[in-house]
Amino acid sequence: MSAALGSSLAGPLEGVLVVDLSRALAGPHATMMLGDLGARVVKIEAPGHGDDTRGWGPPFVGDEGERESTYFLSANRNKESVCLDLRDDDDREVLLALVRRADVLVENFRTGVMERLGLGAEALGKLNPRLVQLSITGFGHDGPEGGRPGYDQIAQGEGGLMSLTGSAPGDPQRFGTPICDLLAGMYGAYGVLAALRQRESTGRGQVVRTSLLAAAVGVHAFQGTRWTVAGEVGRAAGNHHASISPYGLFRCADGAVQIAVGSEGLWQRFCAGFDLDPEEPGMATNAQRVASRDRVIELVERVFADRSAGNLLERLRELGIPAGRVRTLDEVYTWEQTLSQGLVIDVTHETLGPLRLPGPPLRFFEPSGREHTRTAHRPPPVLDQHGESVRRWIGDVVR
Repeated sequence: MSAALGSSLAGPLEGVLVVDLSRALAGPHATMMLGDLGARVVKIEAPGHGDDTRGWGPPFVGDEGERESTYFLSANRNKESVCLDLRDDDDREVLLALVRRADVLVENFRTGVMERLGLGAEALGKLNPRLVQLSITGFGHDGPEGGRPGYDQIAQGEGGLMSLTGSAPGDPQRFGTPICDLLAGMYGAYGVLAALRQRESTGRGQVVRTSLLAAAVGVHAFQGTRWTVAGEVGRAAGNHHASISPYGLFRCADGAVQIAVGSEGLWQRFCAGFDLDPEEPGMATNAQRVASRDRVIELVERVFADRSAGNLLERLRELGIPAGRVRTLDEVYTWEQTLSQGLVIDVTHETLGPLRLPGPPLRFFEPSGREHTRTAHRPPPVLDQHGESVRRWIGDVVR
């Protein structure tokens, strides 16, 4: 981590209390984002086994009986864990006491589950009118398929993302991480912040809803308007851009490099640097190059064929052409640029000891340039690690 960064537990959401009833990834990712920003996040887990992701592995780390899933560790930093059985009267009272004091409640149960528990949005709003409630489902809270269970890969397929990902139209591929879960969590956290801001003027909370389907559709970007406006159905095109050429992964003598020739000026510069004719028939404009993509790929790979990736990247840098390599994750986490951005954090876990984790993707600065990004973080909790301390904190209400 950069030595220039400070060390503080505070953040922009300091003083905000979040009750986290979510599990798996979409909800926990949203609450982790809020926790990264300084909110106090109390994660409610089922007694005995906790969040489902505690059992999602391998890989696991730690000794038998104290082992932790790396999946769980990825989504639960900056939280406190309290085990509550929501069907037990005493435990429900602990939860209700937390809700009365909370600013935000997050859940990702299937539609109707919270109501069956007596914890529906209307009931919670009466208990605490200032409460902002975030609810994340698989396919939406209503509509003809609103009650469907939601898992990331299913949502990637149903939401069109897999049809856009893969080597060719007949080769649909899932994204390498649970992207619909992660995006739903990000959209959810974004909605919570907007609702908290509006509460400052209205004095009242509201219900924020999103879904894995909404997250998938929300990132269709130009592929969405390609259909809704132009009537074209986007298909998987491998490692090459659907609307820009040349833009993608190109083979060279010892591997491959990526280039992004995103303007006609860059095309002119690229051609000058590699002795190509920018006005060659069928190549003069981006639209022509997209229509002749296979020919462009062949042309670029021909001039790259005798050069190493290192040599090409140096030459492309000299020309001002955006370019890069494809790094493995071990290379990413040891890359000096990654470390300089505070994207790796060190914490001390209750049972595992020192851990290095992926860090929050935001940094904060004063206009003068002085950084005040939060850099001291809480490790993901062991199951019920904070049950006793949280009960003490709300003691008078519980009694």
